[in-house]
Amino acid sequence: MPVPRRRPDVPPPLGVTVHNGAADVSVLAAHADLVELCLFDEDGTERRVPLSRRAYGVWWDVVADVRPGQRYGFRVHGPWAPQDGQRHNPAKLLLDPYAGAIDGTVTWGPEVFGHVVDDSWVGDGETRDDRDSASFVPRSVVVDHSRFDWTGDLVSATPWTGSVVYEAHVRGLTMRHPGLPEEIRGTYAALGHPVILEHLTGLGVTTLELLPIHAFTHEPHLVRNGLTNYWGYNTMGFFAPHAGYAAACDPQGVVDEVKGAVKALHGAGIEVVLDVVYNHTCEQGSRDGATLSWRGLDNATYYRLDERGHDIDVTGCGNTVDLRQPLVAKMVLDSLRHWVTEFHIDGFRFDLAPALARGRDDAYDPDHAFHVALRTDPVLSRVMLIAEPWDVGVHGWRTGQFPPPFAEWNDRFRDTVRTFWLPDTARALAGETGHGARELATRFAGSADLYQADDRGPIASVNFVTAHDGFTLADTTAYERKHNEANLEGNRDGHGDNRSWNHGVEGPTDDPAILAARRRSARNLMATTLLATGVPMITAGDELGRTQGGNNNAYCQDNEISWLDWEAADADLLATVTRLLELRRAHPALRPPEFQTFDAVPGRVRLRWFDTEGQVLSEQQWTDPGLRTLVAVLDDRAVAEAAGAQPDFVMIVLSGALDAVTVRLPDADVERPWQVEWDSSWETPQGPTEVGDEVRVEAHSVVVLATPQFS
Repeated sequence: MPVPRRRPDVPPPLGVTVHNGAADVSVLAAHADLVELCLFDEDGTERRVPLSRRAYGVWWDVVADVRPGQRYGFRVHGPWAPQDGQRHNPAKLLLDPYAGAIDGTVTWGPEVFGHVVDDSWVGDGETRDDRDSASFVPRSVVVDHSRFDWTGDLVSATPWTGSVVYEAHVRGLTMRHPGLPEEIRGTYAALGHPVILEHLTGLGVTTLELLPIHAFTHEPHLVRNGLTNYWGYNTMGFFAPHAGYAAACDPQGVVDEVKGAVKALHGAGIEVVLDVVYNHTCEQGSRDGATLSWRGLDNATYYRLDERGHDIDVTGCGNTVDLRQPLVAKMVLDSLRHWVTEFHIDGFRFDLAPALARGRDDAYDPDHAFHVALRTDPVLSRVMLIAEPWDVGVHGWRTGQFPPPFAEWNDRFRDTVRTFWLPDTARALAGETGHGARELATRFAGSADLYQADDRGPIASVNFVTAHDGFTLADTTAYERKHNEANLEGNRDGHGDNRSWNHGVEGPTDDPAILAARRRSARNLMATTLLATGVPMITAGDELGRTQGGNNNAYCQDNEISWLDWEAADADLLATVTRLLELRRAHPALRPPEFQTFDAVPGRVRLRWFDTEGQVLSEQQWTDPGLRTLVAVLDDRAVAEAAGAQPDFVMIVLSGALDAVTVRLPDADVERPWQVEWDSSWETPQGPTEVGDEVRVEAHSVVVLATPQFS
């Protein structure tokens, strides 16, 4: 089928497209009077080329002698009318929103602000600053994506039911690994090194979810405090990889290094998902932030503004990208396709996802044009799409309300599981009543109350108890209060609702009983996450017992607080997590694509809940806030029979009781004997043990039983 030819009076694709030694240059600047392309020679000399053509708010031209490696930027002339949202300032060199690479960093000072600021970089946002910013800002770079050899890059897409997500930071994962050469620690290259691949595959991970690798910069207040933005949720370029994570020094080398890492991960059978931040940019608020790209190009188009020209901020980061504007939504869609087609990325986790789909009335709209585009795009609709289903705007909590094929981070799972195993146990020890176990059962069974609509199924639930944001797994068992003093914000930052329990002592202790109790709680949390119906997610380092010293908001800690300490790894915990994932892989009953049923239904996994006497739980028991022990029996014989496979039977006991309990095994129509496959009271995994009609469950424990053929 022939490729449609572009009409000469229609703008070319946005960005810089090189062909035959020249380039189509195209940029959105709908309210500008003039746009100049600024080309920089190797010695930094700037040459300005006015773009001569304009249509539909896009300025473009064909520019000679532009090749890969060219450094460039834009200067935009137009009205300075802050009350109308117009903040054009030709003194400020601007990055191309479509730049494939970015060379250099922001040197923070008054010169990078479009408006006049004082020595503390504060101003009223009204008076234009006419100092030239070119010496203080990075350059856009033209890159060649055709030169990388993708030959042999084949990765079989893992079904959602078989996916295990591992959330990691490029530097945090690799900075302290003793098996990595020093020169590649903390880089993309390290992600593809055999020692990292062996850890991930040995653990049983199928999907590596990376914290943002889009080019980003650091917030001014962090720079003034001598800190940096470690997490990277401060995007400076949606098409360019962050150069600070590369061993390579030149922009083209950075791009190729990212591709090499993805190819190596694919070669090990691991998919790559990127955490992407399209809801806001690094320019912060128009009255207090810098002018680096979008603000100087077309502030009123790229950002959501009120009638006074002020930012509508539903992100907590000063601005909100306005995806109600078609060409802004196109920029995001183009960026996503860019990462799939050019970098072979397998999916995305959308930071503050409701902000991307707020309509004209500012309410979240599941049928927003952006969602429709994602769901119907032939490329993007086939990759993993994961929403962080909340933002900080009005009615920003939207868990369970995203349309298919989105999966979602399930914060209800996190809060319920933590509450059951940690603060509710502390309450029970104090003689107080907790929340019971009814909601725990709902979350463990896949959260049908949230995800049953629209045939989404349990695979829409990404189950987690920790993420980059908040306490680590070890810290949930060792701290009840945040300890964020190192962030230099007076310990005011970070969440106060941690659903944690320190087991009697805040922070480090030498008490062996407390340490043992903490380790068991960590195993309980991990087992509940990895055995629950849905898609489990592990935060990097939790399998090693990583601590951040009680810092639950380490976004600015690019140091040992955040980096994994591989040499201090808890070998028993690592063996435990590996064993739990082995059990998950071995038992189809733990990985149903549809919600289970209580009665036997053809083609569906059956799930029944029993008490410690082996009787089906009554409604009265379900509503008892003192209910602390659940016995789940899953069998997939209805599925197995249809497939001609061996039926699978699994029993899981979740006991938050303060004392050991004897569980009478229920009559589940299972002809084969049960055996204990795993017990959280074990410090390290042991071999299967056959049991009779009952099993002893230690206090505060999870026990997994199965029939021998799947052991």
